[in-house]
Amino acid sequence: MFFKNLIEKYKSRYTIPYLDLADAGESNRLIVHIASIGLFSFSAFCLVFFAITLYPNYKNYIPRFTYYAIFLVFSIYAFFASKQGKDVDRKKAYIKKTIPFYVLSAVIIADAIFTVKVGAVFNGFIIFCITAFISLCTCSFSPLIFLGAIIITVACMTPDLLNTFGISGYINTLITAVLMFCLSLYKRRAEKRHISFLKKQRQTLVVKTFGNFTLMYENKVVKFTRSKSDELIGYLIYKNGSSVKTKELVSVLYGEHADSARYGASFRNLVVDIKHTLGDLEIQNFFIAEYNNFRINPEVVKCDYYDFLAGEPTAIKSFAGEFMGQFSWAEEAAGFLEQKALKKN
Repeated sequence: MFFKNLIEKYKSRYTIPYLDLADAGESNRLIVHIASIGLFSFSAFCLVFFAITLYPNYKNYIPRFTYYAIFLVFSIYAFFASKQGKDVDRKKAYIKKTIPFYVLSAVIIADAIFTVKVGAVFNGFIIFCITAFISLCTCSFSPLIFLGAIIITVACMTPDLLNTFGISGYINTLITAVLMFCLSLYKRRAEKRHISFLKKQRQTLVVKTFGNFTLMYENKVVKFTRSKSDELIGYLIYKNGSSVKTKELVSVLYGEHADSARYGASFRNLVVDIKHTLGDLEIQNFFIAEYNNFRINPEVVKCDYYDFLAGEPTAIKSFAGEFMGQFSWAEEAAGFLEQKALKKN
């Protein structure tokens, strides 16, 4: 009975539906994509450096080469896996986009355990702590999976930690592990509260795409200072939560042959205009800019286009063949929606 109540309390306080975490999954994907480039550069540099400095005594250092080669392979996997996970169904987005994060984290933790086992106990423990805290600060993940990773890692390190640091040092290790888990619970709780707030915001933040594009908040049209700000938001709405790079957005807004360097200042002004306008209205987590990537979070806005994609009959019936009519790039999308509407009717 005790464990049953504990499970129910955990679910009510810390469990978040995967659909509500779809945008967090996109952030996870971008972080892993960038981290994989750094890890690849680091491991490639180490392999080249040791290949040069240890020549010709390679046979004596096979474990070291294997160590960095594994990092190289998994960094390549993480790079392409995170790149391919860009456009997936939002119901499965969080799981698919977070898998590369879990894989990369598991490899680094395995590296920490390996480092401890070969005698560098302090270095291995520091690698584990740094990985855990960076993950807590940057990514969204399940506290239970995090707890499992902590238990497995500390259990594998226990004999070496006791031999090196003694019982007092080992107790400090356990305290650190408990604090990290508590921090993961606090973070997930805060994340759940924030998502609850954003769901309330969704009731008053409305985007109309059938006909002309219109963004409304609390029954008032949101007016930006710059004319192309609406078009930027409209295109990101059309991308349905997927991240879009600056280069693609510049091409859409200023023409196929527009150069990012030439139109960069104009584009940055649009971003500033959007952030400033939404900030004044206290609209949160709608327009997201991360690592030179931009997207809209579909979970915080009521949109006829999203309802249409979800198969809602009212939205399908309301579509009359026009989709963001003031934007030339939307003509092709309108044709796609018309074909889809015919199939569903």
